Amino acid sequence: MTLDIPDMSLVVLIGPTSSGKSTFARQHFSPTEIISSDQCRGYVSDDDSDQSATGDAFELLHHWASLRLKRGRVTVIDATNVQQHARKQLIELAREHHVLPVAIVFNLPESVLKARHEQRTDRSFGDHVIGSHQRELRRSLKFLAKEGFRNVYVFNSPEEVAAVTGLQRTRLWNNRTDEHGPFDIIGDVHGCLTELHELLTKLGYVMKKDDAGINRVTHPEGRKALFVGDLIDRGPDSVSVLKLVMQMVADQTGLCVPGNHDAKLGKYLAGKKVQLTHGLAETVKQLEAEPIEFRQSVNAFIYKLVSHFVLDDGKLVVAHAGLKESMQGRGSGTVRSFCLYGDTTGEIDEFGLPVRLDWATNYKGKAMVVYGHTPFPEAEWVNNTIDIDTGCVFGGKLTALRYPERELVSVPAHQLYSEPSRPFLTGTSIVGELPISVEHQPDTLPRRAAQHQADDVLDMSDVLGKRVIQPRIGPLVTIREENAIAALEIMSRFAVNPKWLLYLPPTMSPSETSTLPGYLEHPAEAFAYYRNQGITKVVCEEKHMGSRAVVIVCREATVAQTRFGLADSAEGVVYTRTGRRFFLKLEIETAFLQKVNRALTATNFWADHNTDWVALDCELMPWSAKATDLIRHQYAAVGTSGLNALTAAQEALKQAALNDQAVASLQSQTIERLSNIQKYRTAYATYCHEVDGLEGLVLAPFHVLATEGNVYANRPHTWHMETIATLCAADPGFLLATPYHVVDLNNGASVEAVTDWWVRLTAAGGEGMVVKPFDFIAKTDKGKLIQPAIKCRGSEYLRIIYGPDYDTPDYLTELRQRGLTTKRTMALREFTLGLEAMERFIDREPLRRTHECVFGVLALESEPVDPRL
Repeated sequence: MTLDIPDMSLVVLIGPTSSGKSTFARQHFSPTEIISSDQCRGYVSDDDSDQSATGDAFELLHHWASLRLKRGRVTVIDATNVQQHARKQLIELAREHHVLPVAIVFNLPESVLKARHEQRTDRSFGDHVIGSHQRELRRSLKFLAKEGFRNVYVFNSPEEVAAVTGLQRTRLWNNRTDEHGPFDIIGDVHGCLTELHELLTKLGYVMKKDDAGINRVTHPEGRKALFVGDLIDRGPDSVSVLKLVMQMVADQTGLCVPGNHDAKLGKYLAGKKVQLTHGLAETVKQLEAEPIEFRQSVNAFIYKLVSHFVLDDGKLVVAHAGLKESMQGRGSGTVRSFCLYGDTTGEIDEFGLPVRLDWATNYKGKAMVVYGHTPFPEAEWVNNTIDIDTGCVFGGKLTALRYPERELVSVPAHQLYSEPSRPFLTGTSIVGELPISVEHQPDTLPRRAAQHQADDVLDMSDVLGKRVIQPRIGPLVTIREENAIAALEIMSRFAVNPKWLLYLPPTMSPSETSTLPGYLEHPAEAFAYYRNQGITKVVCEEKHMGSRAVVIVCREATVAQTRFGLADSAEGVVYTRTGRRFFLKLEIETAFLQKVNRALTATNFWADHNTDWVALDCELMPWSAKATDLIRHQYAAVGTSGLNALTAAQEALKQAALNDQAVASLQSQTIERLSNIQKYRTAYATYCHEVDGLEGLVLAPFHVLATEGNVYANRPHTWHMETIATLCAADPGFLLATPYHVVDLNNGASVEAVTDWWVRLTAAGGEGMVVKPFDFIAKTDKGKLIQPAIKCRGSEYLRIIYGPDYDTPDYLTELRQRGLTTKRTMALREFTLGLEAMERFIDREPLRRTHECVFGVLALESEPVDPRL
C-alpha cells in the first residue's frame, strides 16, 4: 500500500499513545520533516515526558511548523492529536499558509495499545490514559473530513500499518514548474471569437480543420497558448471560444485557468442556483442550442480547471485575477477565491461591482505574475506583474504577452460588444470599465506609467538590514546591516530624487606598489596585473583630476515624467558618486544639461541610439568646482601653515649656523621639507581655478552608461572613447575627449611608448592614467571577474594624497606595505552592483530593485578601507 501525500502539505498523525506514530514517521519521513510534541517538551524543559511543559511545547511546535509551512515544506506533526481542539489549531495553521492538511489515523485495538504500553519504560501514566485517548479518537473519526482534512488515511490494525510500503509525493495540479514555454498568454476573451482568431494568427498559430471537421490549432515553433480565463459572456460567440480553447487544451497546445465568469457558468451547469447576469444569460442561451453532451463536456472542462499555474521553475505565475507571493503554488479555498476575484474588501461600489484592493502595488515576489480580470486601456508592468485584460469586449483590444520575450501583441476589437458597468478609457473615448487604481491625468500632460506611480513611495525595509544581492555577473554581494544604515542616512538627507538614481560609480583600485626608486605607483605594475590575468590588450586613458559626475540628459524635458516617473519635467540631472546633486543652483544645472543636449543633438546621438535619454559617466573639472571647501580647509590649510612654519624654521637655522651651531643636517632636512611643501601647493593648485556659472567648467565623459533599452557594458572601451570623441567635437570648449592609447602587453615597444606618455603626462602636472582591459567586462579563463580598471597615479599627484613628504625614503618604505585586497574586492563588488542596477532599470523593474543595488554601492563605501588608496 502506498499513501498519496501532496508535496506541499501538513501531515497530522492522529492516535493514542503507543499506537506507533513516531515509528511510522521515522520510517516514511525525513527527520527534518517531523515535529514531535515530545521533542518540543524536551527542548523547553529538558524532559520530554514533563506534562507541565505541554503548553510551552505546543507553542514551540506551532511556531516551528509555521516557519516550515511558510517555506512550503512538508511538515509532519507527531502528537496524539485525538482531541478536536488540538486538530483545529493545526487546520487553521494549514489554512493560514494555504497548504493541504492530511490526516493519518492509528485506530488500533485497545488491547494492542495496552500491550505496547506495558513494554515502554519512558511513560509512567496508567492504562486509563490509553482508554481516554481511544474514546476521543473514535468520537472524531467520522468528522475528520468535515474538520478540513483533504486526505484521511485510517489504519485499524498493526498489519495495515505494516502494509504501507512507501509514500507517493504528489505535485499539486498548479505545479507546472517543469514547463518552460515559450508561452503566449492571452487576456480575457469574453466570447470575442473573431479577435481571438486574429490574435492567434498574429502570434503565428496555424488553424486547420481535421478530417472530422474539428478545428486544430498548432504553432510551428512549438509555442503554447495560455488563457487567463473569462472565455465567455458579453461577447458574440462564447460557445465557439469554448470549443476552440477546450480543443487546444485537449491537444496540449494550450493551457487555461478559470475566470470568475467561467466558474459561475460551471456552477450553473452543475445545477447550482446562480444569477444570470453580466452576460451569463446570453452564454446559457447559446449553450442550450448545443447537444447535452457538449454542455456536459463544458461542465467537466471548467470543473478540472486549476486556480493558477506556476511555470518555468517558478519564474512565471498565471492566474485570472493575479496572486500574491504567499499564495503561489499553494492550494486552498482562499487561494482559489483570490485567483478568481482578486483581493476584494467585500464591499460593493456605486456601479454594483466589488471594491478591489491594489495587491500589485505591494507585490515583491520573484515570479512574474500575468493576469486579467480588471480591464485596463493598456497593459502595463507593475512590480513584475501585468494585467493583460485590455477590454476587447468593451471595444478595446485583445492582448497577449509573449513569454519569455515580455513582448505584448494586440489586435483591436471590431466593435463594442457590451456596455460596461463603469467607464473604460480607450484612446479619447469612454467605452468600458476603468479600474479604480488608474491615475486620472489630463490628456495634455505626459502620462506616468503605472510602475512609476507605484514607485512614488519607497519602503525602508527594501534596503535596510543584511542583504545578499545576486548580480548578473560576478558572485553574490553581501551588504552588512550597519553599512546599509549609513547609506540610507546619506541618501535620505542629501541625494537627488531617487527616481534619477539608476547608477552609482564604483571605487577604483590602484596598481600594486612599485619598487622603482622614488615611485609608489608605476605603469609596470598595472600592466603586470593584467598580463598575469591573461589579458593581452588594454586601454590606457588619461585620468582627469576633477569630480566624478553621473550626467543623465533627457532629449526633452517631458522624458523626466514619462521614463523616470518624476512628477515634474526636467532636462535631466547631474549628481556625484554618492548621489548628491552636483549643482546647488537649479538654473546652472539646467543650462549645463542644455549644453550637453545640444551636443548630443548636433551629433545625431538620439537617432543613432534610438533613445530619448542617456546616462554618462564623467569627470567634471576643475576639481575646485566641487571641492572648494575641501581645498580651503584641508589642503590649503596644510600648505599655508607648512610654508610659513618651514620658512620660519629655515631662517632660524640660518642664524644658528652663523653662530657655529651644528645644525647642518637639520638645515638640509628643512630645506628638503620646504621644497616638498612648495611642490604640494603646486600640485593641488594645478587643479584649481575660478568658475563663474558655466564659465570655466569642462566635462570629460568616458563611459556611455545606458540609453533606452541598452546598457553598454557589452562594448569595448574603444567604442566608448570613439563615441564620446564624436560628441565632444560638437562643443570642444566645454566637452573634453579623453586621450587614450591601446596597448599590446606582449609588445615591448607598445608598453614602452605608453609608459613614456605617462611619465610626460604626470611630469606636466597630470594626475595619471587608468588602465582597463580592452573589453568592458573581462574574466579569466576560469570565469573569474578581473578588475575593470586600475589607476596609476603620478608622483606629484600622490603628494596631495599622502602628504608633502610621502616620497622620503623612510615614509615611502612604510607606504609600500599598503594592502590592496580589500580595496580590490570592494571595487569588483561595486562594479557588478552598478551594472546590475542599470540592467534592472533598463528592464523596467520596480525602483526598489534598482535601489537595492544603488544602495549597495553606497553601503560598501562604508567598509573600513584606507581612503588614500
